[in-house]
Amino acid sequence: MKCFVIAMEKEAAPVIAHMNVKSEETVCNKRIFRGQLFGEDVAIVICGVGKVNAAIGAQYAIDKLDADKIINIGVAGGLNSSVKTGNVYAVSQAVQYDFDLTQLNGTKTGTLDECTENYIKLALNGAYPARNLATGDRFNDSKTDFELLTKELEADIRDMECGAIAQVCMHAEIPLYSYKIISDLAGSGSTTEQYLKNLTVCFNTLERELEKIIKDVNNG
Repeated sequence: MKCFVIAMEKEAAPVIAHMNVKSEETVCNKRIFRGQLFGEDVAIVICGVGKVNAAIGAQYAIDKLDADKIINIGVAGGLNSSVKTGNVYAVSQAVQYDFDLTQLNGTKTGTLDECTENYIKLALNGAYPARNLATGDRFNDSKTDFELLTKELEADIRDMECGAIAQVCMHAEIPLYSYKIISDLAGSGSTTEQYLKNLTVCFNTLERELEKIIKDVNNG
């Protein structure tokens, strides 16, 4: 079964609006929906914000909901001119930019102890432009983070969940598809103000693009 792992209820709302919801429960303070979406059986785990919540949600989807594909959707911050506010991008690969063993073993920033490369590849089918994503447990306008994200890691987008979900799916050998709508752009003023201003546009985009996203996942 396809299972959405989504951080926030407001990000999940466009999906739920299109679902024929059969059941709803709360497990470990996370809301779980099961039902049909465009004629297919699907489930949604609203996992909460941040990497630990995301990993819990992904593992629950695999262990308890028998997910054979995981879909992560939501808003994300843009880091360069290759992305535009309100547009959808598919994540080609994800890295955790706040994971760093460089001083210990000389690996690149974001390289997990069990990996040899810092980026984890995601499933990709081509319906949307592909971009690199960096995940970390912080939302800020830090110049230091921006330098790390853009110059060292060459990331196009940043969020707080996808990299952790990618790590879980890598170990479980489950394909992860991630689609991000850009809510704010670094260098264009306060990201917080942009984020709050553009949320409605982003959610409208997600609702409009949802069926196309599902078709893209089905092509894999």
